[in-house]
Amino acid sequence: MYLSNIFTDPEMEKYIDIIVSSFLPLVKGALYYTIPLTLITFAIGLVLAVITALMRLSNMKVLQWIARTYVSIIRGTPLLVQLFIIFFGLPSVGVTINPLYSAIIGFSLNMGAYNSEIIRAAILSIPKGQWEAAHSIGMTNFQALRRVVLPQATRVSIPPLSNSFIGLIKDTSLASTITYTEMFRKAQEIAATNYHFLLVYTEAAVIYWVICIGLSFVQDRVENRLDQYVAK
Repeated sequence: MYLSNIFTDPEMEKYIDIIVSSFLPLVKGALYYTIPLTLITFAIGLVLAVITALMRLSNMKVLQWIARTYVSIIRGTPLLVQLFIIFFGLPSVGVTINPLYSAIIGFSLNMGAYNSEIIRAAILSIPKGQWEAAHSIGMTNFQALRRVVLPQATRVSIPPLSNSFIGLIKDTSLASTITYTEMFRKAQEIAATNYHFLLVYTEAAVIYWVICIGLSFVQDRVENRLDQYVAK
């Protein structure tokens, strides 16, 4: 009886109506904008990360310096500031980039710097004996890296890279500050029309949470599968 009265209360009905009417636009924002942005920037960032990590591990001082400087700048400044420089700052010098490409550039550069340290650490974790074994059968450094070291380093780097990907899902909410209409921007637009900011933002938070739970489940399955090929 008590529950029945709650759900028939006009105020509660209004809240339920807001949640239901907001759900589809928020989910569409996640599926059409947040997740694609995450996939694109993570893929580009991963390529940058591999290149940067190899530059850090090279014997050429110039490449090492370039990679160190890039990583230091990105890791030493907030992601929000980087997005603002790209979207709001560059137009002052005649370079105007639309919100989507600004977000892609900003997130990709950020992912490239942070993930490069993950990949570099994974490569360094492979015993030197693996390099020596590859050289003993006539492989060059590049062949040893590609055929022996990187496959092993990939398994080592999967857990931290997966965490980085999940973190990126949440970080894409910062794209709303440069007017890119991803899920959180949709939440802001909806809340601006009905003035129920707590309710709409909480609903958006729950959707982010559900997405991250799903990704964590996939991560656990991948890690368990990779562990099957590791000697205990």
